[in-house]
Amino acid sequence: MEQNQDQLVKALQAAQMYYYQDLPMKKIAVELGVSHSTVSRLLAWARSNGLVEIRIHDLRSRSSPLEELIKLHFRLREVRVVPVSELAGEEMWQERVARAAAAYLNQLMEPNMILGVAWGNTVNQIAAHLTPKALLDAHVVQLNGGGSIPTLGNYSSGDIITQFANNFDAQSHLLPAPAFFEFAETRQAMWRERSVRRILEMQEQADIFLFSVGSFADNSSSAVYRSDYLSEKDYAEMRQQGVVGDIANVMLRADGNFSDLPINERACGPDLALFHQVDRAVCVLSGSQKLSGLRAALAGGYLTDLIIDEPTARKLVQLFSAA
Repeated sequence: MEQNQDQLVKALQAAQMYYYQDLPMKKIAVELGVSHSTVSRLLAWARSNGLVEIRIHDLRSRSSPLEELIKLHFRLREVRVVPVSELAGEEMWQERVARAAAAYLNQLMEPNMILGVAWGNTVNQIAAHLTPKALLDAHVVQLNGGGSIPTLGNYSSGDIITQFANNFDAQSHLLPAPAFFEFAETRQAMWRERSVRRILEMQEQADIFLFSVGSFADNSSSAVYRSDYLSEKDYAEMRQQGVVGDIANVMLRADGNFSDLPINERACGPDLALFHQVDRAVCVLSGSQKLSGLRAALAGGYLTDLIIDEPTARKLVQLFSAA
């Protein structure tokens, strides 16, 4: 504890001298009686632990032409296109998008807010890049069931929600249910349980939803499709019914419709009508294989904010420009 406190004090001193007083690292090292490399580590620690926030105020137009085009076409509140080389590969695209989403979420989150989080591979990566921001009376609520997720390594869906809650010094509210129930009747019975009703009511009160979209054509990276929650019979029926993707385990057709799909009677996910009511529905996505799911989400009007990598954003524009 004393060592951590000493590191905190030194990191604050180093940050104040470096950012407020504009002192060079060599001078700071002399002042603190440490090495130049220690000063560098202290400044990095101060940034990664939320003691220092760096903002860039771009004096050009607030949005790039690409962002503005997507925003206007789909009537979105905010679009962030993350610059990344097409040659960098989709793994790097996702990592860069996750970093941008983590920073964006920090800007949005304020005291007394409720954040609804839909677990998944993309959201798991966002959690890994969060910067601590302690908030008074904040809450994080799980939007979709999942339990243990083999595709996420050692993480469970609850671990992801707890990571977000810890980052904001918030209270976590977990949804103790599988991603899909075996029988629709089981879901109906569980939804009547008082403890589950409290979670569902908190979802309805959320200020922000954070989620990605799954694509039915992308079995390689979407956690739900890589797990054993769904059978081959389920997949065959969904193909026949025109399913193209999902939001928080709730399956969608290309036109954004979800209400008449039998699989959703077993899905442990929110009523997508809530995405029309919440103040900010932040969708984070990378990779062109997710475009069919994204287009369905856009058709249904389930997002207000989009964070996306540049190569995929350009393909999205090509698709609606050619239509």
